[in-house]
Amino acid sequence: MKTFLGILLAVGLATAVGFAAPRSGQPAPDFTLVDLDGTSHTLAALRGKTVVLEWVNPECPFVVKHYEKSGNIPKLQREAAEAGVVWISINSGRPGAQGDYGPTEAKAWMAKTNAAPAGYARDQDGKVGKLYGARATPHLCVIDPAGVIVYQGAIDSIRSSRADDIASAENYVRSALAAIREGRAPATTSTNAYGCGIKY
Repeated sequence: MKTFLGILLAVGLATAVGFAAPRSGQPAPDFTLVDLDGTSHTLAALRGKTVVLEWVNPECPFVVKHYEKSGNIPKLQREAAEAGVVWISINSGRPGAQGDYGPTEAKAWMAKTNAAPAGYARDQDGKVGKLYGARATPHLCVIDPAGVIVYQGAIDSIRSSRADDIASAENYVRSALAAIREGRAPATTSTNAYGCGIKY
């Protein structure tokens, strides 16, 4: 019961944070992030490539659903990489917050879950998360090669922490990536992310 109430509270907090996100159809704000290996990533340098930004907290039950329990996001990361998409995982938790793993711990978590992003970055001051209006983990943003946001929000259409729901949910990120490849706009361009409130 306590865990269930905690999840409900997290969902409530995720929808209550009042950051102003850029709108889908508008240029994505530029950023600079340094990944666990010390490599700097900027959106400007990625112009011409499709980019996925994923906000993550390894200890969030909703993230666990898509990693440890199902392998759903790691599988999608590999599909994206094979198609030339640059996937960057971002942890915007403040220092010492739940899931704020240091480089060694984060790399161990990635190895355990078979995560395969192009980079995993710590955004401990929350600057990039707030720039994109990220409220929950997981929150995803798909940016086309022209640097325009084509989708942002939840990973899929079923707002739960149950891995069994993945098979019957529409994966909005996969749909958006397919739309970019086919030269059309995604049917869904924005949703409210569900999950644990980001610990800014």
